[in-house]
Amino acid sequence: MSEYIFPSAYKEGRPVRLCEATRKFAMESLQGKYGTETALYPFVHVDCIESWDDLNDHQKYTASLDVLVRECPLRICEGERVCGAATLGAGIRHQYPAARGGRVFWPSVSHLTVDFGVLVREGILGMRECIANLPTESFDEVAMTRHHALLATLDAMQVWHGRYIEATKERYPQLHELLLRVPLYPAKSFTEAVQSLWFGFAFLRLGGNWPGIGCIDRLLGPYLKRDLAEGKITMDEAREVLASMFIKGCEWIETDTARGSGDAQHYQNIVLGGTDENGCDVTNEVSYLCLEIVEELGISDFPISVRLNKQTPKEFLRLLARVMRHGGGVVAVYNEDTVYSALRAQGYPEADIHDFANDGCWEVQIPGKTYFSYMPMDFLHLLLQDVLHVAEGEFVDFSDMDALKAAYAERMKQHIEGTCEAVLSGTVPAWREGSDVFRLAFPTPMIDLFEHGCAESGRGYLEGGTPYVVISPHMGGVGDVANALCAIDHLCFIEKRMSVPALCEILRNDWNGQEQLALYAKHKLPHYGNGDAAADAYYAWAVDAFADACAKYAKSYPIAFPPGISTFGRQIEWMAHRTAVPHGYRRGEILAGNTSPTPGTDTAGATATVRSYCASDLSRMTTGAALDIKLYPGTLEGENGLCALEGLMQGFCALGGYFMQVDVLDVQTLLDAREHPEQYKTLSVRVSGWNARFVTLDDAWQRMVLERAGYLPEEQA
Repeated sequence: MSEYIFPSAYKEGRPVRLCEATRKFAMESLQGKYGTETALYPFVHVDCIESWDDLNDHQKYTASLDVLVRECPLRICEGERVCGAATLGAGIRHQYPAARGGRVFWPSVSHLTVDFGVLVREGILGMRECIANLPTESFDEVAMTRHHALLATLDAMQVWHGRYIEATKERYPQLHELLLRVPLYPAKSFTEAVQSLWFGFAFLRLGGNWPGIGCIDRLLGPYLKRDLAEGKITMDEAREVLASMFIKGCEWIETDTARGSGDAQHYQNIVLGGTDENGCDVTNEVSYLCLEIVEELGISDFPISVRLNKQTPKEFLRLLARVMRHGGGVVAVYNEDTVYSALRAQGYPEADIHDFANDGCWEVQIPGKTYFSYMPMDFLHLLLQDVLHVAEGEFVDFSDMDALKAAYAERMKQHIEGTCEAVLSGTVPAWREGSDVFRLAFPTPMIDLFEHGCAESGRGYLEGGTPYVVISPHMGGVGDVANALCAIDHLCFIEKRMSVPALCEILRNDWNGQEQLALYAKHKLPHYGNGDAAADAYYAWAVDAFADACAKYAKSYPIAFPPGISTFGRQIEWMAHRTAVPHGYRRGEILAGNTSPTPGTDTAGATATVRSYCASDLSRMTTGAALDIKLYPGTLEGENGLCALEGLMQGFCALGGYFMQVDVLDVQTLLDAREHPEQYKTLSVRVSGWNARFVTLDDAWQRMVLERAGYLPEEQA
């Protein structure tokens, strides 16, 4: 029997708690065995459906779904404790895996966390009874079509479930017995609850959707606590069951996947910890088990976010630090106090605030009640081109920084207003039906089953059926905006080296002939991320100006446009359109990600970076503001290293941080993985809102991770 092998740099200190069969199952899944199998069967053919052109879209969807659940391959693996698998490869590509004429015809849904608890608590039959008994007297013909589609989708889930019952009858008696009850009926035990949760998750993924799981410990914890108290299960047995779910979540890993932005970004995030509506911390046995499982197996396909608060148990914080120390960026943290403040200011009811999770990445939403998308915007480009006209146009000679800031703030306001009005008027793609702002992009009955409001209103997820419809403007490049403004202030007004137009001319020429000045700007001027008051003040100003620009539309109806800060790696995409910048970087260099410092400028350490990040009122960023922190393995060794990491998280919360992604990065290991990828297939890194195995990143994305880790090629040093 094979031993599961971790990359040597990340192996030390990992405990062994799971049985050998489970570890073998993990090895096969993480090495891409099941993902490679899935890719070979991309979709089912639905050419057999008669009178296709006479059907409406919902009828086409449910007719094709019936074919899909009857013909898709089933997968049951030796060693698994829960059953169900998303076995159609088009799902990995974010497509509904049914094809007519050899081509798939719909995309799928992501950036959401649904309420899987409805399936765990009610079962398929209970959900069917609830939907069938809804009052539909006011529904028009279209709404009734949606209503029938929900019932047909439950029928399809039951057909798929029946196939697994039959397939497990002979060889897998324990799974067979489990499936005879769930998810048809409400779960009564921890194992049944895990099976129901997994089956609903796998069913949505079978349809190509990428949902987040959300607050798994709140859902499963009460079942485990009761089973433990009644002696029906041990912690070791519970760990094996939950580990099986984590391992099965790696079923889309492909060993020969095309390199790009990474292979583990299917938005299947998990959230742990936090407080409930009574102010009590909810950390429980499931919270610990989740961290223990990823610590042992190194699974990065379920990026975990922990909601930290003043009541977070010390033992849980220590386990969290231990998992972080292994690297891979598997676990990130929210400061619950700041998130609560942001959601209250947005106007969410208190009952919903305490349930917050994320969209499968890290943007905060109310799970099971939110349509969410975001609009990425390059605010560095807005400054350099729209205000300073660096790339083209006539330079503007600003008299002082106040005049420049006023012009930039006005341009932000115009940009946000124009974008939001375009969505509301239907000028840009949105969701529109009749005189409303919504239209049917494609049917989503699989999602609608798990989103509150859709069945009751007769409107789908993409048709305004959820209680909250959120399209969040996201500010990109804020760290570089702060550095650019600070550099302009120093070079043009404090030191009076040149006028603003003269500096813009230098930038238009990409610092050619001014290399010494570029080095001065890059290495001698203050930069955001080092706890420097002047640079941090420009960062705080930019965040406030952005929030002010969004204020008019942040709480609008029927679509809210609350602000957030992110790049999600788009600094790679944006670099082709950016000019040289005032803080010394040339055209084509990869700049800051999310709310993080410009690569190479954060020289004062992680605690200084956290202080800089917290210099603004982050509670104004309703959907989030992510800080990426790099730490070197050598600084976290021993007891002192764990205490330092705990202190960093506690300081992050005390100073008012929002969301922090910590990755322990060994530059030499990353460089070796780039040269010998076959030896590092499971080496995970935090990319942005997701994790990826480093070897599946293309050259530009690997370069970004390396630069974030402190490695700068000679030409950039």
